[in-house]
Amino acid sequence: MGFEVLLEKIAANKEVIGIMGLGYVGLPLAVAFAGKGVHVLGFEKSEKKVENLINGKNYIADVSGEDLASVIGSGTFTATTDFSRICECDAILICVPTPLDKFKKPDMSYIKSACEEIAKYMKKGTFIALESTTYPTTTENFMLPIIESKAGMKHGKDFWLAYSPERVDPGNKTYKTENTPKVFGAMTEEGKQIGLAIYQKAIQYVYPVSSPRIAEMVKILENTYRLINISMINELALLCGKMDIDIWEVIEAAKTKPYGFHAFYPGPGIGGHCIPLDPFYLEYIAKNYQFDLTMIHTAGHIDMLMPHRMTIKITSALNKHSKSLNGAKVMFLGVAYKPDINDERESPALKIIDEVVKKGAVVFYHDPFIPSVTTESGLELKSSDYRLISEMDVVVVTTKHSSFSGDDIVENSKLVVDLTNITNKKASNIYKL
Repeated sequence: MGFEVLLEKIAANKEVIGIMGLGYVGLPLAVAFAGKGVHVLGFEKSEKKVENLINGKNYIADVSGEDLASVIGSGTFTATTDFSRICECDAILICVPTPLDKFKKPDMSYIKSACEEIAKYMKKGTFIALESTTYPTTTENFMLPIIESKAGMKHGKDFWLAYSPERVDPGNKTYKTENTPKVFGAMTEEGKQIGLAIYQKAIQYVYPVSSPRIAEMVKILENTYRLINISMINELALLCGKMDIDIWEVIEAAKTKPYGFHAFYPGPGIGGHCIPLDPFYLEYIAKNYQFDLTMIHTAGHIDMLMPHRMTIKITSALNKHSKSLNGAKVMFLGVAYKPDINDERESPALKIIDEVVKKGAVVFYHDPFIPSVTTESGLELKSSDYRLISEMDVVVVTTKHSSFSGDDIVENSKLVVDLTNITNKKASNIYKL
């Protein structure tokens, strides 16, 4: 199928879009397209996820259960573990994980596997776009050779390749998949036209850039900007703590400046899939160009140290009340990486938990969104009754869920280490970041 034929098919709404990976990025995207009447095939290796979707069971909080049921009921969205059905797709959007390995290098195995599956089954005339966060040049230098060699097809003639970074903000009530502007970069002009025709069906505003590597760098810039500023304010908060200066009051005062300042807030560390990981993607590729990312490296280092520094803060608070961390009962309030979501990926709370357990603490946690967790060290915990805070030696607030009350926490706890500014009282039993 040629370029003109594919555009005509898209214009007639007869195309089939395949979405590989039905997680935090893929499922909302699938529902957004299917909700516009586009036929979507969702590819997922997890049989449990596919079974849930077939039965209309939603597992992503940012997806409306009603919307999911609607697109499944109408037949515009089908989930499958059968990757041979890739041959039915006119366009394939890749939304697979891109973690770091134990050496902090990008683990490209998921993207590699996706490319190999696509190359094995795709038909000629297929449009392919990667949405997963990655390092610049991935689309052109990593994906393209795999697909061309495995499929025996030629880019620009038999298929078109592009990159469009996901912009998912879990828990955001204002910006969803449809109304978040989308950056998009294709390798050829034909690929650009196809991609725009597809994405504009589900996304209100698509912003084209000149190449995939531009789009890849956009994603890295967005999250590295946040990493550097959050790391800076975290380090400043630690200094302010030593100087008996309230960093939160400093920020509120600085916000009154109507230009040249954007408020970032301190916390126990940075969680989620993007901000803590992106600098390592960029460092990885920068080394290939003999370039040293000094500022980004420093910001990443500050972020990595935050859980350890929070452990010191907890230890110090206990010591001031004649208590030792060894043997102390510690309750963490919130293990999600941000308020009011059920996502604990890269959560600093879990890293702090591992540290205090190593030092002999008896740990509990309460999170209304996350019933159980497994830390990086393999420690398995279940959410405890909130009312246990009165029995704890120290309560550590690590996530500012809207259901938590700062006044209630202070009134019912012997000692509070508040890492989120949920408490506004000044009392001898409150220690703030």
